[in-house]
Amino acid sequence: MTASSPKPPHGSPESRLPHPWSVPLRIEDVPQTGRHVELVADERTREAVALIAGLAGLPRLAATFDVVRSSHDGLRVTGQVSATVRQVCVVTLELIESELAETLDLEFKPPRAPVQGEEISVSHDDEEDEILADGVVDLGALATEFLILGIDPYPRKAGAVFDPPRTNEPAGGAFAALAALQKKPQN
Repeated sequence: MTASSPKPPHGSPESRLPHPWSVPLRIEDVPQTGRHVELVADERTREAVALIAGLAGLPRLAATFDVVRSSHDGLRVTGQVSATVRQVCVVTLELIESELAETLDLEFKPPRAPVQGEEISVSHDDEEDEILADGVVDLGALATEFLILGIDPYPRKAGAVFDPPRTNEPAGGAFAALAALQKKPQN
């Protein structure tokens, strides 16, 4: 399977969402014995994913999936997304690189059409399942999503410690006078 694929038709729900890495897999392409898929993002894809993920760089992005058919015309996707991410340290503002590995285990089921007169209820199990839209799961979008979920929002260089700046202001700082005014009794 390749890391690049045609874009969804303009006007479809998928075309309105930013998917820099799209690798759709149809349920018909998954045999009863399952399918093993290994993906490696090319440079252009990594640059686009880094942009939407807010990264300074993404030197490596790969994913390995095992996809099997599940009951009710669904798919079960297990695997791992791994990457080398380049971020800016929140303390030193230096570029740092770190390795990321996120595992996933998801069940994709087709949307269930309600029977006429039936009330729709959502069970706890339904909340954990993903929707298999039009019989397709997008492995590239899935890898991108788990990459973004695994990114440290406040990356720190090893050993970096934040020391607040020292001020030469009198005790209480710039707002001490305002605080004193608030405490004065008003006549």
